[in-house]
Amino acid sequence: MSTDPSQQTSSVPQTDRPSRTLWVAVAMTALIVAFYLLREHWGHVAGFWPYLLLLACPVMHLFHSHGGHGGHSHHDADAGRSSNRDA
Repeated sequence: MSTDPSQQTSSVPQTDRPSRTLWVAVAMTALIVAFYLLREHWGHVAGFWPYLLLLACPVMHLFHSHGGHGGHSHHDADAGRSSNRDA
């Protein structure tokens, strides 16, 4: 067995700081640009609110429907317990 430090691997994970910092900078720039665009063109955007509301429904189903199906057995067990109380 060799105890040469150059052959040992480091167990400390390397963080990816520059890419995360870049992502945060891009996100902040996009928020600032969106704010100024909405501020200057609010009259045009306000006409699209009904369509944006309708578009929000399928988008929410896309992003929020995963992972919520595991609790069905709990609802069945609760329904059985409530019918026993009525008896």
